[in-house]
Amino acid sequence: MTSPAIKAPTMTGADWAMLIALALLWGGSFFFARIVVLEIAPFTTVLLRVAIAAATLWLYIALTRRAVTLDRQLVVALVVMGLLNNVIPFSFIFYGQTVIGAGLASVINAMTPIWTLIIANFLTADEKITLNKALGIVCGFVGVAVMMGGDLLAGLAASALAQVSVLAGALSYGFAAVYGKRFVGRDPIVVSAGQLTASTVLMLPIVAMVDPVGDLAMPSASVVASVLGLAVVCTALAYVLYFRILASAGATNISLVTFLIPPSAIALGAMFLGEVMSAQQMAGIALIAAGLALIDGRVPWRRS
Repeated sequence: MTSPAIKAPTMTGADWAMLIALALLWGGSFFFARIVVLEIAPFTTVLLRVAIAAATLWLYIALTRRAVTLDRQLVVALVVMGLLNNVIPFSFIFYGQTVIGAGLASVINAMTPIWTLIIANFLTADEKITLNKALGIVCGFVGVAVMMGGDLLAGLAASALAQVSVLAGALSYGFAAVYGKRFVGRDPIVVSAGQLTASTVLMLPIVAMVDPVGDLAMPSASVVASVLGLAVVCTALAYVLYFRILASAGATNISLVTFLIPPSAIALGAMFLGEVMSAQQMAGIALIAAGLALIDGRVPWRRS
């Protein structure tokens, strides 16, 4: 007797609304970060983001009376996760955003699922590269090469270094996605708060050595508002929303947010920061989008 097939979760109207809201929040993180790093050094920006977000999530945990159970093994895992999911990627991405705009940074960061697939192929037993996914990986890397082509030919200009920096941040996110599997079964909000707290502890000595507080001028009101938007709205609130969608619609459906973040970041950058994408960059975006579509598998020519 065969067991009945398990039906994959479907997206309701409420799920779609939350998914679009999440895309706007995460797209907004690139927008706010671009504003902040023009006045506050990247490492200090990282510290402010993780510290304020951690405090916000712990307040949420206290108000909702969630159970918190920590042991030595979990604490060590949270430190590693904080390093891979916050400290390293935020530092690289914020450095890159001192040079490149919010829209371009978000597009390069969309390489995260491609990095994740490559890493998972070598480090896990159940996530291997298929033909479609291999084609998607090729499309993604060609897309990045097209976007960076002019700068690379110019001799690794500042813009190219910034783009490589954001790409390195996406690579770290890929490792975090694979490492994060060990937290399955634990309260995701507590895990989020824990990794952000660990990230705060890790960033404190770095900022003390590299970005002394005494050298920090009083930022403008718009930068202060952007720091709060980046930490409270685009990090803490986004984590809560993410896990609500995950519980309702499943991991596969929530992966669609990858497609929606760049359009929201590009739109915000164009409307409020005057950012304009070149034809070459738009061609690279199209190739990365095609690569993500192949990897996602929800295309008419799907082959596994």
